[in-house]
Amino acid sequence: MVMDTLRLVLKLSRPLFLLGGVLAYALGAGIARYLGTVLNWETYLLGQAWVTLLQLAGQYLNEYYDYPGDIDNPNRTPFTGGSGALGEDKLPRRTALFLALGCLAVVASLTVMILRVVGPSSATLLVMGLGFLGAFFYSVPPVRLAASGYGELSTSILLANLVPALAFLLQVGEMHRLLAMSTFPLTLLHLAMMLAFELPDYAWDIKHNKRTLMVRVGWQRGMALHNIFILAAYLMLGVAVAFRLPFYIALPAFFTLPLGLLQIWQIRRIADGGKPNWIAVTLVPVVLFASTTYLLSLAYWTR
Repeated sequence: MVMDTLRLVLKLSRPLFLLGGVLAYALGAGIARYLGTVLNWETYLLGQAWVTLLQLAGQYLNEYYDYPGDIDNPNRTPFTGGSGALGEDKLPRRTALFLALGCLAVVASLTVMILRVVGPSSATLLVMGLGFLGAFFYSVPPVRLAASGYGELSTSILLANLVPALAFLLQVGEMHRLLAMSTFPLTLLHLAMMLAFELPDYAWDIKHNKRTLMVRVGWQRGMALHNIFILAAYLMLGVAVAFRLPFYIALPAFFTLPLGLLQIWQIRRIADGGKPNWIAVTLVPVVLFASTTYLLSLAYWTR
């Protein structure tokens, strides 16, 4: 019984999603190291714990508030449609809320500890404040960004921009142009990933009046946007090189371009009437975002 409960809590936590926060945080710290900063590992671990627990709180809140629409979702994949850990003979819905509140309590304590270690700089406070607001109001009414068409952008900015910025600020204390050059392409890849996640649930979201970005723009425009975001990410990376992002830093990220083209082909095939493989459609963008983030981070850490 206890093992079954732990298994369901693990399923509810969706640990694969937490990998994005780990990689994005490592990217920010890697940039700081590349610029000559000697990393403070106590600060690094405190910041990573803050990011991971905030992610968990956001996921638990999303599970709690999306439960009525997710419980009978016929197109659930490992990445969309809820975890499937809540419901009859599973975890009670309120478990997700209690876990979220517990994570937020620890996040508050970690915030105090981090500010005591690094000092309350305005940039750090701003990034942490925006990160909290984005994670909390993604699911929580009355804002509920997830059902407004703006949740995709807020989540992408939070994970691809604010998390690396926080890791960098905790080590350096001020921003640097390499952060923007390295993270804005990742924002576009994450936006494409979010749109891919919304395709299997498109009809279900319309039925439950969940106004995601895909629902707001329509599936045809949404698919076109998805493809544009992927191509624009690599174009932006090339522009960054032109503006003095070291080529040996950017080059490994271009190795994932074939994966991006594969994802574009999958989406175009669906748009042309092909039968979708929803697991592949949602898995490829996850691998694309994670591998690109990893390769950028690795380039900074090994130079």
